[in-house]
Amino acid sequence: MPAVPSSAVPSARPLTRSDYKTLSLSALGGALEFYDFIIFVFFTTVLGALFFPADMPAWLRLLQTFGIFAAGYLARPLGGVVMAHFGDLLGRKRMFTLSIFLMAVPTLLIGLLPTYAQIGIWAPLALLVLRVIQGAAIGGEVPGAWVFVAEHVPARRIGYACGTLTAGLTFGILLGSLMATLINTLYTPAEVLDWAWRIPFVIGGVFGLFSVYLRRWLHETPVFAELQQRKALADEVPMKAVLRAHRPAIVLSMLLTWVLSAGIVVVILMTPSVLQSVYGFDAVTALKANSLAIVCLTIGCIIAGAVTDRFGAGRTLLIGGLLLALSSWTFYSSLKAHPDWLFPLYALTGLLVGSIGAVPYVMVNAFPPVVRFSGLSFSYNLAYAIFGGLTPMVVALLMAWDPLGPAYYVVALCGLAMTIGAYLIATKR
Repeated sequence: MPAVPSSAVPSARPLTRSDYKTLSLSALGGALEFYDFIIFVFFTTVLGALFFPADMPAWLRLLQTFGIFAAGYLARPLGGVVMAHFGDLLGRKRMFTLSIFLMAVPTLLIGLLPTYAQIGIWAPLALLVLRVIQGAAIGGEVPGAWVFVAEHVPARRIGYACGTLTAGLTFGILLGSLMATLINTLYTPAEVLDWAWRIPFVIGGVFGLFSVYLRRWLHETPVFAELQQRKALADEVPMKAVLRAHRPAIVLSMLLTWVLSAGIVVVILMTPSVLQSVYGFDAVTALKANSLAIVCLTIGCIIAGAVTDRFGAGRTLLIGGLLLALSSWTFYSSLKAHPDWLFPLYALTGLLVGSIGAVPYVMVNAFPPVVRFSGLSFSYNLAYAIFGGLTPMVVALLMAWDPLGPAYYVVALCGLAMTIGAYLIATKR
């Protein structure tokens, strides 16, 4: 496949004001889109009560609501592959803008949906359809955003660009947590159930549409523009080329996504519940500690990206994996005896989870520009659908065997990160 001339994005130049504008708008849009995707989980109980029959057992309502949430994850691979296909043929910017539009509109509509009491079975069906559209959108957003920022900046700053974008995505999780806390603080449970639950969805939809407007000011990536000008775009279906010629890159990217999903799903999304059920912390304390960890994670992603540019992704993953293994084991194993260590240990562990900021750098560089979007999107979304979906169940089974189950899982995946890091160093990649 033809290479892209270095003139497309000069590797020696410093970041310009235009680069920082691109990074800022991309990270802001990513944060708002991730907020739109994740806010659903913070109101699962309320949505279950409103969108399913009142006489349905509570556990069944919750199960079906989580099923609708999971549908968003299952839609990610298909949505990501389709959007990446057109991103490799028509342009990164078009799909980058379309993804946030497809997230914002369903989020707004969820906030305006009639409930089961008003339209019956059509309510959960409409909720399911909107959630599937959201899943397809996020499937295109994350890999598309990494490709977009990586192709805008000099080669020696790709790590920083991808780390900054990843920080924006993780910040979206924090926004969802803070919004849920705010709504449940300002309004009574009755008010939340009656109407206040709609506020975070409507706000997310409105701000998402505002992000669509802001992305109008972004420009097509120089790399894609160069390919287009030289008529060097893929002459076959990009996904076909990926599966035929880039299988090692697919495997590498899927394994790295497994590492990334372990850090996010276990340390960030599952640990607040673990803190309450295993260690006896109250919900408010657990959520405050979690918010601090997410802030540190956001900072850690940016640091990891900058370190990757300076020392390479291999060293970042090797050392970051080792430090995270030590930190996470200390965190989960010492809280019983030292509950007062919760905030500093969780903050440190969140910071070190930020080493995943090196992951998109490797994946972006694993595929040539002509099929980059398709290759990265397929690998990332397929792996996240598999590992992101299986991780909670595996960790739950480990916890049934030993309360330190989360620590065992994270440490094992840190071992995988270190192995990949050593491989990258050995192959000078």
